[in-house]
Parts: sequence; structure tokens; C-alpha cells
Amino acid sequence: MEKDIGKINKNDTTDIVIRVDDFGGRKGLTIREFVTSDRYTGFTKSGVRILSGDFGKFKEMISSITDEDMAEVESAEAKEEPKEEGKKDEEAKKDKVKEELPDY
Repeated sequence: MEKDIGKINKNDTTDIVIRVDDFGGRKGLTIREFVTSDRYTGFTKSGVRILSGDFGKFKEMISSITDEDMAEVESAEAKEEPKEEGKKDEEAKKDKVKEELPDY
């Protein structure tokens, strides 16, 4: 059983397809890239699969994202920082994010 939910255009040859499927006897949500080109047409390995047992957690996480969270802000790349300080700051941010992530 496969049910295509929708797709988002990534570029001229690639779409991101969201579908509910039954792979290996296990139902889940698949978010995967679909390529259409001269050499290959089909799904790629790039993507993720959320098993049906974890879908409630996934849905809750997605629902917690607000429009304000997704608002465009000035790119961090536009601000030039010395590379060493930037690396240290980036590592500190990653550690902070790991500590702050809620467990669904």
C-alpha cells in the first residue's frame, strides 16, 4: 500500500516526495528525493523513513514549529567572523542544542 501525500520541487530534476508506504512489512512515512533525468528516474537513497510507531512523536515535533521559527533571517554566512572563533562558537551552539532538545 502506497499513498502519495505530496511533493516539493527541489530543482529542475529533483522533487522531494512524501508518502505513506509499507516497506518490508512495516508501515511508515517516507520523505525521499525523486530524480527525473536521462541517466536515472526514480527514488534516491537521500531521504528518511519514520516508522508508524514514531509518527506521533514526529507529528508533535513538526507541529511545534511556528511560522516565526521559519521566518528568514540574515544569513550567518553574511557576517564574516574569524574562522577559529567561528568554529568554537559553532561547536558551542551544537552542544547547547543537544542539551535543549526535548525528548518526545
